[in-house]
Amino acid sequence: MKIEVKVITRSGRREIVDLGDGKYKVYLKKSPEANKANEELERFLSKEFGAATKILRGRRSRTKLLEVENGD
Repeated sequence: MKIEVKVITRSGRREIVDLGDGKYKVYLKKSPEANKANEELERFLSKEFGAATKILRGRRSRTKLLEVENGD
């Protein structure tokens, strides 16, 4: 399943908000420097969805396209 995510970094909290239609807003604690926020995003969403996640597009953007793998 592919989802679109808007990332808010350095927010002081870790939270996911479902905006509907496969779109989410994700608040992360880490800063975007040295790829820290992207790593936190992949770990956090993997835990939330219970499946591996991978950034397909937008590594340097606030808006990202991610693949959430099926657990099948």
